[in-house]
Amino acid sequence: MNEYQPRPEDRALRGPGQTALVDPRSAGLVPFRAAPPAEGAIAEIDPHEIWRVLTKWRWLIAGCTILALLVGLAVSLLATPMYKSAAQVEIALAQEDITSNNDRGNRQTAVRDPQYLATQIGLLKSRSLAERVIADLGLDGKSGRPDRPRVGPGTIQRNLAVVPVPASRLINITFTSPSPQLAADVSNAVADGFIASNLERQYGATSYARTFLENRIAKVKSQLETSERQLVEYAQKAGIIVVNQNKGDDGGDTTSSSLDSASLVTLNEALSAAQSDRIAVEQKYRNALRTAPQSQVVQSAAVQTLIGQKAGLDAEYQDKLNIYKPDFPEMQQLRARIQSLQRQIATTSGSISGAAAGDLRSEYLAAVGRENDLRSKVNGLKTSVMDLRGRSIQYTILQREVDTNRQLYDGLLQRYKEVGVAGGVANSLVSIIDRARVPGAPFSPSIPSNLAFALFLGLMLGVGLAFAIEFIDDTVKNPDDIKDKLKLSLLGVVPTAPKGDAVAELLNDPTSEQSEAYSSARNSIDFATSGGVAKSILITSCAPGEGKSVSSLALAQKFARSGRTVLLIDADMRKPTFKVKLEEKCGLSSLLASHDSIRNHIARTSIDELYVVPSGPIPPNPAELLAGRRMRELLTEAEGIVDIVIIDSPPILGLADAPLLSSMCEATILIVQAGRIRRPVLKRSVARLQEAGSHLIGVVLTKFNARTSGYGYGYGYGYGYGYGYGREPGDKKSDPQRQLSVNPD
Repeated sequence: MNEYQPRPEDRALRGPGQTALVDPRSAGLVPFRAAPPAEGAIAEIDPHEIWRVLTKWRWLIAGCTILALLVGLAVSLLATPMYKSAAQVEIALAQEDITSNNDRGNRQTAVRDPQYLATQIGLLKSRSLAERVIADLGLDGKSGRPDRPRVGPGTIQRNLAVVPVPASRLINITFTSPSPQLAADVSNAVADGFIASNLERQYGATSYARTFLENRIAKVKSQLETSERQLVEYAQKAGIIVVNQNKGDDGGDTTSSSLDSASLVTLNEALSAAQSDRIAVEQKYRNALRTAPQSQVVQSAAVQTLIGQKAGLDAEYQDKLNIYKPDFPEMQQLRARIQSLQRQIATTSGSISGAAAGDLRSEYLAAVGRENDLRSKVNGLKTSVMDLRGRSIQYTILQREVDTNRQLYDGLLQRYKEVGVAGGVANSLVSIIDRARVPGAPFSPSIPSNLAFALFLGLMLGVGLAFAIEFIDDTVKNPDDIKDKLKLSLLGVVPTAPKGDAVAELLNDPTSEQSEAYSSARNSIDFATSGGVAKSILITSCAPGEGKSVSSLALAQKFARSGRTVLLIDADMRKPTFKVKLEEKCGLSSLLASHDSIRNHIARTSIDELYVVPSGPIPPNPAELLAGRRMRELLTEAEGIVDIVIIDSPPILGLADAPLLSSMCEATILIVQAGRIRRPVLKRSVARLQEAGSHLIGVVLTKFNARTSGYGYGYGYGYGYGYGYGREPGDKKSDPQRQLSVNPD
């Protein structure tokens, strides 16, 4: 670089060792684009991200929790103490059905019926029982007892809880009240009143049943006597003699039969059997005419013998046919013998079939004769039986009436014996297992429970608000947003500068956190591509004020101090940042508007191997100048002179300069300020660069505060583990030995 002879008037220094001037308020680096995720990849929950959000919003969560605890404590202290007392009762078997003959069956059905227990619970919650309790305890205001508050049925029903014990017939009756004594009294009164009301219902039912049964028994008895007299008188008048009487299996009507009726039944059964036999023989005979002879022929021993002989001759004939011709005498004799056997088999089969058919025909005719004989006898008895049936119609009617009256009388008499006052009162459906006791302490409000619930609610509210804010706030806040949410490569993270310190001054201190951060970013750029550091690198950002120019200067310094020759070009011809004392017409805008060599517009800086090309006079059309062929020629010329060309360009959004320059450079680096740029904005910026054909190698995140972002202290992205860790802001002369110590924070 001997051809560049710096002149004293060309150097505009601001502070020792620095020539280029940068706005001290700009401090930050932007993200780097990583490879896109695999197609079909599923996002997983990141515990680190959850912990980061919780740490970042810890004061919000703590505030919500404390507020909820205070509200819970206030509610607990201001709430009226409530007392609860419970009595336990057992619901026995269901009440007996007075008009049923099978009590046990009805009881078991009631026990298995889920509606039965639900009915009892409904009765316990009924308004009538609540009114009874109020009257028993004198809670209606008419008892004259000042210690008893006035309570309505609605209050009893609202504060009464009837809860069945699972898999049992036990029920807990619980009442809640501000008075402990009243809570116990109402629970016991409900149990006592329920038992009394059940007994009253049972007694009322049995009393009505006795009166009803007495009247019915007297009436049915008179009807039974009258019907029996009418039956005897009609039998004598009609001359009906009953041989036997049979009572139905189900206890129904009694059936009577005469001698002719019994004979007719017997003959009719015999006729049915004869018809069945005749049908079977007839079917057998008809089948024999079609198929049976063949089966009998096959079963005949004589036929089987002849068939066997014929089979032997057939085999012999076939064997000799291989030796002799069919016309040979011996062969002709064998054929004659075979034909003779065939005729014998046919004759024997015919005789067997005829004999079998004759036997079946004789059996069939005999069956027909028996059937006809029985039918004639049955027809002879029908006349006498029909005459008897005509005379027995009225007799049967009278007999049925007698049987019905007798059954009704017996049943009512039996039920009358079972129903009584003692039986109705002795069996109670409900029995008290445990009576309610006066509670010694209120169950509500429970300060520990309320505070625990308030703590849980406050934590959930705080955590929910924290994640809601994080979800609504879609700005790029931390390095994980760059890598995980935007899928961009992260080159480095530059922490925010302490108050009172300018970033440009901190870059001169190699032990500062900012300087260390840019050194790390430079190392990442070295390994960003397989071919090493790109010859030309464009530094840009989404919007102004994100630290783009500071990052350009910082990276240029880091590359220069690593032994490379670096040329920093200020391509922001709208709002230039780097100013040098050259001729007024020197700079990038002048180069683009002329054919001058770039060598004549380069200024040397106080840093060895670092040179600057200022933006020059502000042109009216920067984008048109950059779009021409001249910019590519200048960039090619610069790449032939120095090792690395770093271009500081205007922001991406709203301007065409950055996409044009990115398409000319080998690599592009995007600067993003933490907590300022929204993710959709950053995505649109990246899309514009991609559409221009740029090679975006990554992002540098600037002005990052690890403490407020929930990343903790010391390690991580805070760069606290370094030479300058633990010193006060602005302290440039910290003890080296002290700098090696580990901060306990």
